[in-house]
Amino acid sequence: MSTPAHRSPSRGVPAPPGGHALRIEVRKPAPRAPSALPVVDETSAGGLVVTQHDGVYVAAVIARRNRAGRLEWCLPKGHLEGDETPEQAAEREVFEETGIRGQVLRRLGVIDYWFSGDDRRVHKVVHHFLIGATGGFLTVEGDPDGEAEDAQWVPVAELQQRLAYPNERRLAEAALVVLLGDA
Repeated sequence: MSTPAHRSPSRGVPAPPGGHALRIEVRKPAPRAPSALPVVDETSAGGLVVTQHDGVYVAAVIARRNRAGRLEWCLPKGHLEGDETPEQAAEREVFEETGIRGQVLRRLGVIDYWFSGDDRRVHKVVHHFLIGATGGFLTVEGDPDGEAEDAQWVPVAELQQRLAYPNERRLAEAALVVLLGDA
């Protein structure tokens, strides 16, 4: 039995004129080159501003939206401005985001992490301090960026359940050890 010239002998599928079949290759996408995004270093400061209410240590924490739009409780913090020291920036940021004035009592720790935006990779370093409240009243009205949506006094012993970020929960635990050791 002869096969017509316009038929493929193996499948009986008509071939295009000239007898050449279209060949389709499935290829995996080529691996992407490592990101060439510029790296930006950012430094922020903030902390745990505390006072005592009825003999219980409480800290002012704020609620803000994360990148996904969920409300999360966290410690007040923000970028250093001008020639501020981390301690000065922490006191200013705590006041702006919570309405509470305070004075740095001691360093709690530094959180160092990376994240990526659409146009850059950011290496962020955040200095955290234990801050003793010296005045003011709890409000988010002074937050110049409008990021803080709410502020509350929370017992320091309950921050493990309230704070969204594990690193901040560890700082709160360290603060509780210091506060109870000073009592």
